[in-house]
Amino acid sequence: MKLPNIRMNKEGFLQGDFTVWMILFALCMISIVEVYSASSNMTYKSGQYWRPVVEHGSYIMLGLLVTWIVHKLPCTFFKVTSVFGLLFSFILLGIVLFTTRINGAARWIGIAGITIQPSEFAKITLVGTAALLLATFRDKETGGASAFAFKWVAGLTAVTCLLIVGENFSTAGIIFIVLLMMTWYAQAPRKWLLGVIVPIVVMGGIVFSVLKFTPAETAHEISQKPMLHRFETWANRIKGGDKLADDPMEYDIHENIQVTHARIAIATCNIVGKGPGHSVERDFLPQAFSDFIYAIIIEECGIEGGLLVMGLYLLLLYRARRIAEQCKNRFPAYLVMGLALMLVVQAMVNMAVATGAMPVTGQPLPLVSKGGTSTFITCAYIGMILSVSHTARKAEENEVAEVAPETVAP
Repeated sequence: MKLPNIRMNKEGFLQGDFTVWMILFALCMISIVEVYSASSNMTYKSGQYWRPVVEHGSYIMLGLLVTWIVHKLPCTFFKVTSVFGLLFSFILLGIVLFTTRINGAARWIGIAGITIQPSEFAKITLVGTAALLLATFRDKETGGASAFAFKWVAGLTAVTCLLIVGENFSTAGIIFIVLLMMTWYAQAPRKWLLGVIVPIVVMGGIVFSVLKFTPAETAHEISQKPMLHRFETWANRIKGGDKLADDPMEYDIHENIQVTHARIAIATCNIVGKGPGHSVERDFLPQAFSDFIYAIIIEECGIEGGLLVMGLYLLLLYRARRIAEQCKNRFPAYLVMGLALMLVVQAMVNMAVATGAMPVTGQPLPLVSKGGTSTFITCAYIGMILSVSHTARKAEENEVAEVAPETVAP
């Protein structure tokens, strides 16, 4: 079977898949422009008009440095670091539960004056550990991942999600979906996959029904319990779709301000957009530079701008699949697919929320939304994908070099 041809930067300052580098640079440029545009409230309050773009630009530059450093590391380096990193992530996730809540949730922890989000470390290390387990323990009969590997991956995923779900339900859901996709891609036993999918779907339906039909007073009482303090928030988000009035003139624009102004931003884009820097809703939309930046992108750049951003993420997933097909070993193949899926699924969730297709979740748009930890970790994702692509290409070239002398006529 002929391996797919992937355009690579063979040697030099930048190595790895050329298209992945271009996707990275494109998303970073979009991020700098749109974060600056969407930060009008920050500049108005501080009076420092260049501070948001300088600060975010600094994060982007440091993130690109992270990408460059990581893409120079050999693929085998990620095996050991993933396992020990996941154990360290469990410790941080346990500590963060006892920290001060921000916006109603305990998701951040301060270390040496730097605020980090442990769930971001948990995602990347869990993907690496799962790839190692699925690649190492194989079923001799089917050739796919063994039941032993699946059980370990399922157990580690369950622990990670349980530590996160109370404070960040959407992140736990994304982790579960991505790890399920990884085990499916690794050809884990179908009966074990179904044994997980069916109960989770049933449980999800029950939870959705409880949240949707629990009276507001009861939801408020339940939220007073420490372990369920987010119950009322979840219930309100699920019920958000029921608040649309029959008469638009009777709609309370202040009742669900995030969703309302995001929809206004999209509805007033006039297909072609208002132009970068000309957003109106950025002045009224909370977290315009983070969770709802995709709505601002559509308002300023039009439907075609929104499709372009979506297309970049889908192209990243496509290139990751091509790189995985080129890998000689299973670990890098599973690793690159898991990393790409984690980025793309999160991006699709953010876009679905911004366009009103999903309840509000609080997921940033990878590499585009303003952020510190999330930007660095996302750049590490890209660096690992580039490292795998470079390693796979070198392995293919070495194989061709070994075969070539035998094929030359005397």
